[in-house]
Amino acid sequence: QVRLVESGGGLVQAGESLRLSCTASERINRLGWYRQVPGKQRELVATITSGGRINYADSVKGRFTISSDNAKNTIYLQMNSLKPEDTAVYYCNADRPVWAAPSYFEVWGQGTLVTVSS
Repeated sequence: QVRLVESGGGLVQAGESLRLSCTASERINRLGWYRQVPGKQRELVATITSGGRINYADSVKGRFTISSDNAKNTIYLQMNSLKPEDTAVYYCNADRPVWAAPSYFEVWGQGTLVTVSS
């Protein structure tokens, strides 16, 4: 079973920055960040594949940057120019190990809270 360890959440003021990290126990096909606020659906923030393909939600383009260190099975989410509406619990997601079939169950991290005050 893949394990994910997240870190980096916290409380910041609007306009400030935070960096989240997520380390997987093995190499993953696609790692990403999603976020959720109470009463709303979990939504995509950004994903990155083992080959370096990146996808961002429109709401974070130009402000957030996802990157990876494949040697450490770790991804980072650099969040700049944070807004109060970025406040959410951020979850790391792993779709499957690189050796696994597409039917492998995806795995979620425990979540890390990001709070942006106005």
